[in-house]
Amino acid sequence: MIDSPDRTPLTREFFDRPVLEVAPDLLGRTLVRSTPDGPIALRLTEVEAYAGEIDPGSHAFRGRTRRNDAMYGPPGHAYVYFTYGMWHCMNLVCGPEGRASGVLLRAGEIFEGAELTRKRRVSARNDKELAKGPARLATALDIGRALDGTDAIAHEDAELSVLHGTPPRRDQVRNGPRTGVGGDGAVHPWRFWIDGDPTVSPYRAHVPRRRST
Repeated sequence: MIDSPDRTPLTREFFDRPVLEVAPDLLGRTLVRSTPDGPIALRLTEVEAYAGEIDPGSHAFRGRTRRNDAMYGPPGHAYVYFTYGMWHCMNLVCGPEGRASGVLLRAGEIFEGAELTRKRRVSARNDKELAKGPARLATALDIGRALDGTDAIAHEDAELSVLHGTPPRRDQVRNGPRTGVGGDGAVHPWRFWIDGDPTVSPYRAHVPRRRST
């Protein structure tokens, strides 16, 4: 971790770009979650891009619904969803308003407020595992559906803020297939991570669910 990451807020214009530009550019950025107990800051180390209605892996592939409505909103807002009946995951919306796309925040390094996240992530064997995976990241930062649609562009009393941070060198960025995505979406190498970072989650291919007979 870089000692003094740049705390300049990212702009709306940063997110108002194609998802495949925004996703790798989010690596190394700082996500700050303000809680009643104090702030938690995380350096993003792994993300995945989802391109809306043209992407079979996206929640917006079949159009707008109550669940994915935030994906169609202004860039720089959060899209938070509930999955497998037990976990939340968070995306940052990008591209022009009305055209759904987002970047799933898959993993990061907690460098401020770790003592707050340990209370929520009691199963983590060490601090590198606190936000190692999208559901773990959301749990560690106390992110739930109440934050769906929240503006993540820094402002006074913001619950979520994305700051400039310390982006990695270009030669440190890797990409490959998205984790757990099957069908036509499996071929897209739209997962991006910082090479060698211990907080990056392991890749898992999609395993089709067995149908009951």
